[in-house]
Amino acid sequence: MIVMKFGGSSVANAERIKHVASIIQAYKEKRPVVVLSAMGDTTDHLLEAADLAVTGTVDVAGVAKLHEDTAKELGINIDTIESLLNELKTLLTGISMLKEISKRSRDYLVSFGERMSVRMMASYLESQGIPAKFYDAWDVGFVSDSNYMSAEVLDETWENIPKYLTSYKEGKDNEIPIVTGFIAKDKKGIITTLGRGGSDLTATMIGAAMNAEEVQTWKDVDGILTTDPRVVKEAKPVPEVTYEEAQELAMFGSQVLHPRSMVPVRKSGTPVRVKNSYNIESKGTIIVEKHSGKVPPVCAITSVKHVQLIDMVSNRMLGACGFLAHIFNNFLKWNISIDVIATSEVSVSCTVSGKEKLEGLVEDLSRACDVSVRKNRAIITIICDVLHSSDILSSGFEALSEEGINVQMISQGASKVNISFIVNDDEADKAITILHKAYFD
Repeated sequence: MIVMKFGGSSVANAERIKHVASIIQAYKEKRPVVVLSAMGDTTDHLLEAADLAVTGTVDVAGVAKLHEDTAKELGINIDTIESLLNELKTLLTGISMLKEISKRSRDYLVSFGERMSVRMMASYLESQGIPAKFYDAWDVGFVSDSNYMSAEVLDETWENIPKYLTSYKEGKDNEIPIVTGFIAKDKKGIITTLGRGGSDLTATMIGAAMNAEEVQTWKDVDGILTTDPRVVKEAKPVPEVTYEEAQELAMFGSQVLHPRSMVPVRKSGTPVRVKNSYNIESKGTIIVEKHSGKVPPVCAITSVKHVQLIDMVSNRMLGACGFLAHIFNNFLKWNISIDVIATSEVSVSCTVSGKEKLEGLVEDLSRACDVSVRKNRAIITIICDVLHSSDILSSGFEALSEEGINVQMISQGASKVNISFIVNDDEADKAITILHKAYFD
């Protein structure tokens, strides 16, 4: 058994759905379980419809047209789609009457995208003579807590999934399961969403619980690349990375898999493969617990732009206990998450998202230290073997120095697979190009 996950862009229209169906058919001997996201930008359109409903206008025309036109182009029965569209219209009517939408209602609302997507794919596969059956995630055992908009899958899901999918894995049932990503139900039977990376998490949970041969996530590039090909056209595929390296890549800007989706497969040891839907013969990148051969000094380079660098200095706190506790408590108070951090006895530097409003935090921190904020900064992250950090830093910083790029902060130590540093936003792409040449050419 394998698990195949396709995102929204992979099923954005009839042509893409047909292409994905051909990939599923090519792997049908592997007994695939398929996890799908909503079509294209459907989730965004559903949220826009909710905003309209709050103002008193009920409009599902855009969402309905996309799915109805796609179904007709695929030549499939749209009864199940029409039923969901009617249910969606009823929900939006209720929202328009209340003039508000709760987190619980929002989760119910956005679930329609995935639910329509799997029904269309299953119907199309059936029309092509490929036995298939759609499942909402709760139909294969997904149970979550009631933290709407960002629910966590409960432990009992590990035991539930095999109850529903073992007969298919053993060949007693030949209908390919087409499962919704991103959604679940809590113990009260209320629909929840799994938050960021939810579809990836659905796929890795199924793969881990079923002890699958591998989980495949299908993209539009040949696996994980050494850096963003839009920045460096010479970017190369990386044959193999570890779970930890993949998590760090995802944390620092690479659109691979959401870090939380790595948790189930790390627990079970299930490999994850990143594949190219436009080049199915390519082996892609395999994500495993440990490298099978020699560990490369540098695996990949990634970046996060538009961050803010906060410097906090207090000579009067020299040798005093509680300086870091005071700082972190204030970040907690204002619910602001830190990305990377560097510390000394009397100073702390860290980065936060450029979207964060910092006035209140800065005011509170200023009671214990001098605070300065520098905006328009970028985090450059080198995914590497830090056992060779001296050589990596030496060659990289020498190359940056020759081009006049000044590093404003460096963070290394907590993770054994990454070194992060800060440069100006407008220098980020140039820095990545320089480093890629230094490490990979």
